[in-house]
Order: sequence, then C-alpha cells, then structure tokens
Amino acid sequence: MATLSGAIDVKQAVGNLRARAQQLFDALRSGSLDHELGGVTRDSYGRGEQFAHDLIAQHAASIGLEVWHDDALNSFMVWAGHDRELPAVVIGSHLDSVAGGGNFDGAAGVVAGLIAVEALKGVGFRPRRDVIVMAVRAEESAWFHVPYVGSRAALGRLPAGALAARRVDTGRTLEDHVRSAGGDPQALRAGKASLTSECVKFFFEVHIEQAPTLAESRCPIGVGTAIPGNFRFPEARVIGEYGHVGLPRRFRNDAALAGAEFALALDRIWAQWDRAGRPMAITIGEFHTNGARHAMTKVPGEFAFSLDVRAYEERDLEELLARVLQVVSEIEIRRGVRFELGRQTNSEAATADAAVMVELEECARRLGIPAMRLASPASHDAATFFAAGIPFAMLFVRNPNGSHHSEEAMDVGDFLLATAVLAEWLVSRA
Repeated sequence: MATLSGAIDVKQAVGNLRARAQQLFDALRSGSLDHELGGVTRDSYGRGEQFAHDLIAQHAASIGLEVWHDDALNSFMVWAGHDRELPAVVIGSHLDSVAGGGNFDGAAGVVAGLIAVEALKGVGFRPRRDVIVMAVRAEESAWFHVPYVGSRAALGRLPAGALAARRVDTGRTLEDHVRSAGGDPQALRAGKASLTSECVKFFFEVHIEQAPTLAESRCPIGVGTAIPGNFRFPEARVIGEYGHVGLPRRFRNDAALAGAEFALALDRIWAQWDRAGRPMAITIGEFHTNGARHAMTKVPGEFAFSLDVRAYEERDLEELLARVLQVVSEIEIRRGVRFELGRQTNSEAATADAAVMVELEECARRLGIPAMRLASPASHDAATFFAAGIPFAMLFVRNPNGSHHSEEAMDVGDFLLATAVLAEWLVSRA
C-alpha cells in the first residue's frame, strides 16, 4: 500500500525490518536476563541499563546516526535533517526495567524509533528537521523512588534532593551512581538542560500497553490520549506498640491491622470511584512488618508500606489526597497508632496533543491498521516533556499480560504496525 504521495510504502519498508527488530529485542533480553528472579533486570545506573544503552548506541552508529550522551547519560541518536536549525522531533522511551521485569517495557519505544528511522532511510527519505531517537535513563522509580530521573535531568528539571536518593538495593546515592557511570551530577544539580522547548518541537513515545485493554478490544495499537499524574509516599510507616501474642484486643495497638485497615479503606474508595466512572488507581506496592523484629508470637509494633495514587485530573488528585489523610486520621484514633507518611513525591497529569492524535488516527487509516484511543494507566517519560511545555504523542502496542513482570506478551507484528504508523507520521511531520 503506497501512502501520502505514493512515493513511499511505509508499511512495507517497516515490515522488511522484522528480523532486525526481533534481533534487537533478543539481544536486549539475552544481555540482561535475571536468572534468579526471571525476566530481565536492567537496573537504573547499573550494569543492566548500561548494557542496553551500549547495545542500542552501537546499533544506531551502525545505521549512520550520530550518537551522543548528556550529563545524565541519556543516549541521543540523531538522524540529521536538511535544516538543522529547526527544532527536532524526539522519539524515545527508557531502557531500564524493574527487577525481574519484562523485555519490552520502555525498550519497545527506543527500538521503534530506530526501526522507523532505518526504514525511512532505506527508501531514501530525509527529514527536514533532525529526528532524535532518545534512550532515557532511570525512568523506573522502583530503584531510587524518584520518578523520571533521566528525562527530568535532560530537561533541567531534576527535583531538588533527587541526587541524594539512595538506590534500594545498593544503598548508594543517585549522585554516586551517576558519577560512577560517567555522568556529571554537578551539572544535574545546577539544572543544566540538554533539551529545551526551543530545540524540541515534539516528543513521541511508543510503549507497550500496561493493561489488557487493547487485547480485550482485539485492537493491535492505541493512540494515547493522556498520562495520569500521581502522588506517592514511598517510605510510609505505621507505628503501633509491640506486645505479647496473648494480649487481649482492647489493649492492642496493632500496626499490621492498622495497615490492613488502611489498604481496605482505600480499596473501598477506589470501588466508589469506579462506580462513578471516575478513572484512578491505588497501588500499595510494599506492605510488610519489620523483618528484624517481627515474630509469630508478637503483636506487630511497626508496619511499612508504599503508596501510589494516580488520576488524570489535578483536582481529582487533590481530592484523593484529602481522602487518604482522612482515612489515616480515623485509623489513628480508632487503633491508637501513628502514621508516618514520610516524604511525598508528585507528578503532574499530561494530555497528548489533540491535533496529532487525529493525525495518527489518519495515518493508521491510510495504512489499514486498526487503532483506538486509549488513556495510559501508567506513568511515562512523555509526561516530563509535557510539563516542560513540549507537546507529545503516544502509541500503545497490544500486550495482554501487563508489565513489570517477566510475562510481557507483545507480538512483534503488532509492534511493527505501531512503528509503521510512527514512520508514516514522520514522513508528513518531520
């Protein structure tokens, strides 16, 4: 099927690179396998992430792209346009993973950019402006409990204090990890930006869907509409009182039961919002007593948890935070415990560019590819570009098994359909 003026068969050009895409995904997987946890582990500012950046940069150089790295060690792979003074189109995502995660979360967006560029180069197309494929560092906040480290650093927007955050497994600070990997934490602390709204026209992210909505709808790709904002308490605790296992209930200040009551109360709030058609999500990712002090014959005096609450409207996040604090207050009184929520982090909600959503739907229609609009349930680097005043678009790839575990199930055929839509859009917009 010829597209646009009929000069370029984008779908065929991308399809011809199926083996190349599969080779890249296989190489990423084999170099970061986690034999203990299963899946892959590409740890932020660690060996696994570094391997992925090296692999992707080597491939980019092999297809004739300029490669450079900024102070945060984000990787930039540049396809030079006719007019290099024009603001660039940036296509990208992250290469790190959670521990024992899936191979496609993040990486699919980087590979999509490279495959789209290689396909268009192969048929003789050259963009007017630079097209930059960006491999982002440290998007997964599971490692440092700081969201969007690489993209925020690239935009000169790394939060104050972020460099002091400690990686959950090594105990070393982000500053130490960045320096050890060859980056410049001083430049990050000073807010030095490698990308600005003046030099970037648009940010484009391809990502696997992290829920089974596309699979349920039997649709291979989705046109992203929005990214939720969130508030998080990564290191929250309940302080009660340790006691003997035989202590009557009326004398107990049980931290574990207070934590359980808190979790169930938030789940009831979520159910209420679901019934009202108000999209949001609550996740308690860590939930445990103190391993150094707990025992089968003790009433728990401490309980630790993490909390992530997300929604698409800032006013909804404000309302949800008020509800969380109300629940905390009620449980403290009822159970004689104290909640220490600790530091709070926040990310703003982001809305995709409305005109480009329409353009992507038209690109998909021209290529004969089914597509549906889809709000992301997850956070993505595109949100940091939105916060910096740079418009963005997203394409999601069908993935029936979800992500952040080893059983991600993206089909390379679906991936190539999303990449073809990206390439078709680049022909008209880059």
